[in-house]
Amino acid sequence: MLIKLDAIEVDVIAERPSAEDVVLTKPTEADLDSLVTLINAYAKRGDLLPRTADSVKESLPDWVIAKVGDTVIACGSLLRYSPVLAEVRSLAVADTAQGLGLGRQIVAQLEIDAQKQKIPTLFALTRVVQFFEKMGFTITEKEYFPQKVWNDCNHCPIQDNCDETAVVKKFSYQEENKEK
Repeated sequence: MLIKLDAIEVDVIAERPSAEDVVLTKPTEADLDSLVTLINAYAKRGDLLPRTADSVKESLPDWVIAKVGDTVIACGSLLRYSPVLAEVRSLAVADTAQGLGLGRQIVAQLEIDAQKQKIPTLFALTRVVQFFEKMGFTITEKEYFPQKVWNDCNHCPIQDNCDETAVVKKFSYQEENKEK
């Protein structure tokens, strides 16, 4: 069934799911079409940068999705820029699934993924600053992330009028105890 996401029609679930029906997982190739559909619906309305199926497929291990049955209703990915820096990007929750905490759960899982890789700094560019602040991120300057600017911002249609705010979260890691 088709529903509208701010005048953009997307093939997602017709009714609000219950939390019990939602599965948070890493995507497989079987999820690719549904995942790309969700991302690009948000890209059409200007909330995300578009992604090709090939680019998403190449980075599937870096994604976390929420789905009901075979339909992806929320997503986010972790883009590693260096051993010390990664971006939370392409975070989206279908309108019918807003308010279930899926965005929070996805970001929390991406943080766990970053911590497993001992990446000390996560950042995001967002219009939903309060969401990230509730997750422990703080506002910072985009200029601290030149890799992002070079990779994505230079290709963004609104780069000269960007209304996104940079947020950052840092983790500290202690050296594991060594045998004496």
